[in-house]
Amino acid sequence: MALSRHRRPNAIATLGAVLLARQYSLAGGQEGVVVRIAVMGAGGMGGYLGAKLARGGHDVALIARGAHLEALRRRGLRISGAESLEVSGLQATDRPAEIGAVDTVLFCVKLYDTDAAAELIRPLLGQATFVVTVQNGVESAARIAAVIGPERTLAGAAYFPANIAAPGEIAWLGRMAGKPLIAFGEPGGGSSPRAREFARACNRAGVEAAVFEDTERMIWEKFCLIAGSSAATALTRLPMGPVRSDPDARWVLVRAIDEAAAVGRALGVHLPDDVEERVLGFLDASPANGKTSQLVDLERGRRLELEWLSGTVVRLGSEQGVPTPVHRTVYAALKPYAGGKDRV
Repeated sequence: MALSRHRRPNAIATLGAVLLARQYSLAGGQEGVVVRIAVMGAGGMGGYLGAKLARGGHDVALIARGAHLEALRRRGLRISGAESLEVSGLQATDRPAEIGAVDTVLFCVKLYDTDAAAELIRPLLGQATFVVTVQNGVESAARIAAVIGPERTLAGAAYFPANIAAPGEIAWLGRMAGKPLIAFGEPGGGSSPRAREFARACNRAGVEAAVFEDTERMIWEKFCLIAGSSAATALTRLPMGPVRSDPDARWVLVRAIDEAAAVGRALGVHLPDDVEERVLGFLDASPANGKTSQLVDLERGRRLELEWLSGTVVRLGSEQGVPTPVHRTVYAALKPYAGGKDRV
């Protein structure tokens, strides 16, 4: 299993973040100012956020590949499902150097592409550019910071299911009740001008955003949700509605959430006492036809994020002496498909 570690930024990194935040405040965070945004990984989450931000008036460039990229270039980006939206004329490329320096990078690639993609975004980094991670794992911000520097990194999370329905088209299934579309903050905790101003830029564009001061707690709460739901839906090959309504499948879901929370607490994360109930409540209120990205990838024979979801729960649990039998079983059951070679 992957061996990347859960790390906290040091005082020098925090000072660097403050200086970058001041530069961003002067350069692009003011009310009404158009923000130049690059979306690294314009798939489900990245494509939806990019389309909304562009429609809201910001200058957005999309980084994608393959047939999806070709469709973006020819026809633009279409959002279908719970919301209908079409955006054309966006810059779309597989070469970040063609975009150049931007104000903000939304980092939305699959977890297995994190390290390579972090290297590829270097041409996007200007003097005050910062990167907002919008991924599913708990170690992404640290992995990205190891490449570009912690002073350039904000830890983030998204709260909506979305996937590529067809090249150039994103299926958006709705938002999670009681959550913003996206949340982020400084990895070391606390608030910052750049985080608040980027949140305002998102909200002006119709992308509900919130700034969290305790990002470690935020990321782990989201991880309990995504690790639990990904485990249960991929193991059963069912969307969220049938999983939560079947007693046995629901038991798997509940136990998978509990195990992730227990590992987080063992690591010293200040999770609420009722985080398990809160996460389950969010999932109970989520769209019944909602599929986790891991289930979609499994159905389509793609590579899975298994190593960074259930695999991380098992690895960190083993290091902390926390039993994780459900995630260990899920990991073993899905591991033959993790490389994306076989369809189910």
